[in-house]
Amino acid sequence: MDVVNSMIQEKPVVIFSKSSCCMSHSIESLMRGFGANPTIYQLDQIPNGQQIERELVVMGFRQSVPAVFIGQQLIGNERQVMSLLVQNQLVPLLKQAGAIWI
Repeated sequence: MDVVNSMIQEKPVVIFSKSSCCMSHSIESLMRGFGANPTIYQLDQIPNGQQIERELVVMGFRQSVPAVFIGQQLIGNERQVMSLLVQNQLVPLLKQAGAIWI
């Protein structure tokens, strides 16, 4: 978990993704639509991608990607992000994390 924790430190929004994952791209577009600038890690493009995937599983994340962190907190996959959006909780969470200001 040390690698993942170091990768999400001081970053308001982090998305662990794979270059072939359309859901990851959709979540990235959603975040950018709100004015957030997420940090994206393409696990199939970085040398320690498999290690990071294993750490995400240890953290309780069961799906490969996307894995979304807001304010260093594991939110989950696209379903959890969309659930927050429908419940009008996503924007306040992004504001609290310092990802957006308005």
